[in-house]
Amino acid sequence: MNQTYRRELHRTYLFEHLPEPMTPADRHLQIFDNYIEGTRMRLRSLRVPETKEWTWILQQRFPVGEGLAEWRIAEIYLNEREHERLEYLDGREIRKNRYFHEEHGKTIEMDIYLGPLWGLNVARLVFDSVEDMQSFRAPSCAVLDVTDNGFFTGDSLVTKSFPEVQAEVARIVAGSHSHESPSMETAKESE
Repeated sequence: MNQTYRRELHRTYLFEHLPEPMTPADRHLQIFDNYIEGTRMRLRSLRVPETKEWTWILQQRFPVGEGLAEWRIAEIYLNEREHERLEYLDGREIRKNRYFHEEHGKTIEMDIYLGPLWGLNVARLVFDSVEDMQSFRAPSCAVLDVTDNGFFTGDSLVTKSFPEVQAEVARIVAGSHSHESPSMETAKESE
């Protein structure tokens, strides 16, 4: 096996609001993901608002196997000068604020998207094994599991707007033939 990549197992959910008592003013990271067109790479910039400290990472990410729960990821951490030299690679950008919440002994990464995707909120949990991932209950804030829906991957979302997200959620809900539709605003608005 190629040791260049690390394996990541995760589940992805949509959520409406940060769990109480969290608010958008709580401690978070600012994330700027620039997807380099025609590649599986992105240039990620992370900023800690309190300290104004930056971290820059060149990442290559791609799903493996069936579905989108397992990914291979390679990362190169950059210093400021290296980042400046690679800024010309900047492609289409997604901006989001990432919050962290503990539930059922797991850390949930909770992303609130900004800009054209304002209104989209995505929670992600990373697991150590397939067994842990399969046996984990959805977080209490989750309204819809979108783990295996390619629409909700970063390289897809970078070309989307929130109305397109609403349409996709409506399509999922309509296709589920369930009487228990998600309560998220996007589903309501598109009915």
